[in-house]
Amino acid sequence: QVQLVESGGGSVQAGGSLRLSCAASEAAYSSNAMAWFRQAPGNQREGVARIITRGGATTYADSVRGRFTISQDVPKNTVTLQMNGLKPEDTAIYYCAAGWGNPWWLTGAYHYWGQGTQVTVSS
Repeated sequence: QVQLVESGGGSVQAGGSLRLSCAASEAAYSSNAMAWFRQAPGNQREGVARIITRGGATTYADSVRGRFTISQDVPKNTVTLQMNGLKPEDTAIYYCAAGWGNPWWLTGAYHYWGQGTQVTVSS
């Protein structure tokens, strides 16, 4: 069974940090890429960061580059998004995704999705 389970969301003040984790089943983690997307109310789902599971190459959206870091723990089938310097505009539901991942920002490039975790940043 393919599963992606996110955890670590919450509320934080601007400038703070949060760490999101995505625990993947073996089937999901066998995908070429894992990524984080986010969706704010009234907005389309947008790519935040992607990691290639074999090799670890990473890609970031311009809006988060330098503040967010995506990483993986291969033995644990886990992908993490460390978010520092959070801004109110980072407020959204964050989703973990797995799939081919090319182009990295396209939701259709990912077959598997988690249920999402809420991140709220107050000013």
